[in-house]
Amino acid sequence: MQNQISPIILSFGASDPVGATGLFADLASFAAMGCHGLPVVTAILTGDTSQIDGIHPLDADLIDEQARTVLEDMPVLTIKVGQVGSVDNVTTIAEIVSDYPEMPLILDPFNTAITDHIPDAEDLTLSIRELLIPQATLLLISAVELSRLAETWKENAEPEDLTADAMALIDSGCEYVFVTGTPCNSGEVANTLFSESGIVRRDVWQRVSGSHAGAGSTLSAAITALLATGLEIPEAVMEAQEFTMAAVSHAQQLGMGKLIPDRYFWAREPEH
Repeated sequence: MQNQISPIILSFGASDPVGATGLFADLASFAAMGCHGLPVVTAILTGDTSQIDGIHPLDADLIDEQARTVLEDMPVLTIKVGQVGSVDNVTTIAEIVSDYPEMPLILDPFNTAITDHIPDAEDLTLSIRELLIPQATLLLISAVELSRLAETWKENAEPEDLTADAMALIDSGCEYVFVTGTPCNSGEVANTLFSESGIVRRDVWQRVSGSHAGAGSTLSAAITALLATGLEIPEAVMEAQEFTMAAVSHAQQLGMGKLIPDRYFWAREPEH
């Protein structure tokens, strides 16, 4: 008798040699949640724990071949899109996910640390807004990144309005927008989930001291995995935040730079 297989997730993202962000963060978080990840490499990062030095996108045809081959072979339940690397890659990924509209799509494509290394960053942002965000079940984006994204449709005179910006993305077709780093008291971090009805939930956490790399990737990957296991969006968002806060609280100093979240903290906790 065959055992029940783990929920399978297809993840598009960058290869990070540090294992802090991108696909390796996804795979570790998926495994911690009992899921199996299928990594589709969109770009290769160079750098260390201190900083990302460069991003080298892969050819779009290679991304298409990677993804469609495994999609035809295995029963994928959920798709996650992280760092895409180039406008051509966005077009290819958008075409792929449009062929699987029944699968939830979790989108986490913006990383401020990488943006400075992309020569056509503005065009890339615009292509993500036009081709991927309207297909997303959930977009995860920081408040800073949301403000920058809003500049692609706002007039210069328009004031910054986080709620209005999130609702504009929902009006474009995105089902949920989860904004991290929303306004809160000093020493705390707040994250806010929006849907077409407005604010769904707002969660406030004590800020963990130190400089970390990969917390955002861990959060979006955990949400994706929890959806694959059957949770609804609001519950998945809450549990993923709890998991991410624990991983960050147990972060390790693996190099001379930033701390890396420990997605397997639970395996190293002493038994009582």
